[in-house]
Amino acid sequence: MELKVNGQSMALPEHASDPAMPLLWALRDGLHLTGTKFGCGVAACGACTVHVDGQAARACVTPLGSVQGKAITTIEALGSAEHPHALQLAWLAEQVPQCGYCQSGMLMAAAALLAKNPKPTDADIDAAMTNLCRCGTYPRVRRAIQQAAALGGGKR
Repeated sequence: MELKVNGQSMALPEHASDPAMPLLWALRDGLHLTGTKFGCGVAACGACTVHVDGQAARACVTPLGSVQGKAITTIEALGSAEHPHALQLAWLAEQVPQCGYCQSGMLMAAAALLAKNPKPTDADIDAAMTNLCRCGTYPRVRRAIQQAAALGGGKR
């Protein structure tokens, strides 16, 4: 089975190609893209958020068979050290990460929001950001999203 991940066609090894397998495990165990995290396994926390055809999706409950032929984007493709995404810059400026475990999912959810709504209100942010953070940095997350929006709607 092949997937289009981060703009490239990638072949999954046989042990990670069961159509019923959650996308999360295919990414982590099959393709060794470990930026996407396992949190709860029931789509409640959002640590596993990736983009599927530009939409935020919880990879822990997304069957592999449902994403064939679709564009999957993981945190590894959001930005780079040389060309960080506006959200990554804002995350650092607002000192959002504490323990950091949920941050890849938070960033991917925020990027999907800004791609759809480049000038979100606080209510828009609250509605879109359903990810859970045990460190409680939600006010910083909101400020960082607003800052990234001011820098151009989240574009690099």
